[in-house]
Amino acid sequence: MRRVALGDIATVSGRSAGRATVLPVYSVTKHRGFVPSLEYFKKQVFSRELADYTVVEPGEFAYATIHLDEGSIGIAPEQCLISPMYTSFKVADQVVDARYLVRFLKSPIALEQYPRLGKGTIPRRRAISFGRLSTLEVPLPPLAEQRRIAEILDRADALRAKRRTALALLDTLTRSIFVEMFGDPLASSNRWPQGRLSSLGALDRGVSKHRPRNAPELLGGPYPLIQTGDVANSGGYIRQCASTYSEVGLEQSRMWPAGTLCITIAANIAKTGILTFDACFPDSVVGFCANVETVEYVRAWLGFMQESLENAAPESAQKNINLKVLRNLELPLPSSDLRMAFAKRVAAVEDVKASHRASLAQLEALFASLQYRAFRGEL
Repeated sequence: MRRVALGDIATVSGRSAGRATVLPVYSVTKHRGFVPSLEYFKKQVFSRELADYTVVEPGEFAYATIHLDEGSIGIAPEQCLISPMYTSFKVADQVVDARYLVRFLKSPIALEQYPRLGKGTIPRRRAISFGRLSTLEVPLPPLAEQRRIAEILDRADALRAKRRTALALLDTLTRSIFVEMFGDPLASSNRWPQGRLSSLGALDRGVSKHRPRNAPELLGGPYPLIQTGDVANSGGYIRQCASTYSEVGLEQSRMWPAGTLCITIAANIAKTGILTFDACFPDSVVGFCANVETVEYVRAWLGFMQESLENAAPESAQKNINLKVLRNLELPLPSSDLRMAFAKRVAAVEDVKASHRASLAQLEALFASLQYRAFRGEL
């Protein structure tokens, strides 16, 4: 299969928005490519001053300069604006099929190459300019073959997307069950007696006494270390972590038991996740310990309250709330029997989600195999 440098088939595109700020603003995401920013984030996160944003035309590419290694690249569906954090380019459509190229640029073969193309001292923040990306070699079969490959990969990817959609719908099911059983926490109601969160269980901050907190001797051992990002990205249940403590790290921290509800109080505010294994965490996370049904109930209730708590959090260098605020939070207190019934229904939903996650993992493996074969001329 013929191979060409990306720069031989693509050129930088885009122009400064200037006064053309009535165009829709898009974000470029890992799984969905171009997505309207307001739809993706559910609120406005882009700048109110759009003159420095970039105008891209339908069919042009854009990628996240510092997140390309995660596959954050896509094709513009319409004329739109994108943040300066993205880089845009266009291809010669008489030579390359756009769907084929975006599939290659998101494939494991390409993702493996991006770290060497990035420039910067922090590994996860290395920027990839188009000049450096243009050196990437692209396998380029005839146009008809490109379109055939793109069609196969599009169909396989659609199966993954359906599975992710099913999981997302199951996430909303837990909220629906809560509202059905207890009412909407965001609506005023006197249906249940009120009480403080501290009356339902013990709340304490995590412990990380050593400074600096990332000292090498603290890390790399067998003891799981949960950070705020692990909680925020847990989907409600913390099943993995990115860091571990050594014996020295454990000695200056505290081990919390599985079943503890972790609540973030810095940077990410009031994000929650229940530990599925014993773990340590720093004082930017609060641990809530109670019986199973209460932990499940509080996790679901905080899911409704998270945005208002975050908006109310004071901000200096970064947003944070303190332990006193959490302990004094007032919430409805339905009976223990009702909380237990809710926990059982949530457990049933989680069983279904586990099955979907296993199926998605199989589809991911199959899709990766298809990509390797496609871009090696074996499909």
